[in-house]
Amino acid sequence: MTNVIALPLPVNTVTGEVILRLPRVKERTGFGRASIYAGVKNGTFPAPIKLGERAVGWLASSVDAWIQSRVQASRKQVAQ
Repeated sequence: MTNVIALPLPVNTVTGEVILRLPRVKERTGFGRASIYAGVKNGTFPAPIKLGERAVGWLASSVDAWIQSRVQASRKQVAQ
């Protein structure tokens, strides 16, 4: 098993936003690459932003809001 060292996330000093690359999004959601992109395609997961010609990232605030929405949805189902 490989040890993973968590490095501090880079924060945009102008907007205060953090951009997550795919490995961090996978880590936060527990989803694999295919599930993330399937969710983007069908509109159930936040779309990435283009960082360069061959690079994308997700706003941490968007991913966190998505996670919170899933928590709220699962709690509503349990309460019914």
